[in-house]
Amino acid sequence: MATPSQDTLPQAVTLILVRHGMTDATGPRLAGRAPGIHLNDTGREQAADLARRLAGLRPAVLLSSPLERCRETSDAVSAALDVPVTTEDRLIECDYGSWTGRELKDLADEPLWRVVQDHPSAARFPGGEALAASSARAAEAVRDWNSRLLLTPADTPPVYLACTHGDIIKAVVADALGLHLDLFQRLRVDPCSVTSITYTRTRPFLNVLNDTGQGGGPVLPTPAEASGDAAVGGGAGAGHSASEIL
Repeated sequence: MATPSQDTLPQAVTLILVRHGMTDATGPRLAGRAPGIHLNDTGREQAADLARRLAGLRPAVLLSSPLERCRETSDAVSAALDVPVTTEDRLIECDYGSWTGRELKDLADEPLWRVVQDHPSAARFPGGEALAASSARAAEAVRDWNSRLLLTPADTPPVYLACTHGDIIKAVVADALGLHLDLFQRLRVDPCSVTSITYTRTRPFLNVLNDTGQGGGPVLPTPAEASGDAAVGGGAGAGHSASEIL
């Protein structure tokens, strides 16, 4: 088989990262990989609005974490864009182990909480995964898909979408910006937000971070952020933050 000419290969690829919509657990509890966590009415409205915001986009691939809340969000986008969903297991949520399903207000009293907040590269959840491991597998998935698309001849630079989770998106953004994982808690990724990164053959460019489609109005901190702590798992965003009591 002939090798594609360098002249026909794209020089850049753009990844659109989408966080899943709201669930009843988003904000008060750490849903993690618990099964049966579905979008609630707000989440379904967010997913429908997201699909409208992305209308006209023609992604080469639409990836999704295998968890229900991501599949339901990506299915709404898939129907609007007429692009099938490809499950990407490496984009699944971090395995929070015995923290899964617990209230964030209770977890804030755990000794590990300060490690997760201040030194997340050293954090391993009891019975679960290290944040560094979840970050590495997500970055590997992005690099693999970037390589595939950069080696596929195309008339225009390809775009692809990935529907995943707050901490996973923060880790991918930190990796693209060359930020140490210990700084990723400075990033914020709200439900059904859009983050865009263009990967060239020399460096990535962060185009958009945490676009919720709410226009140019002020974005206020959540109660957790106002206290200096990040909402583990991503939180519910400023508009749905009353339950985030840390």
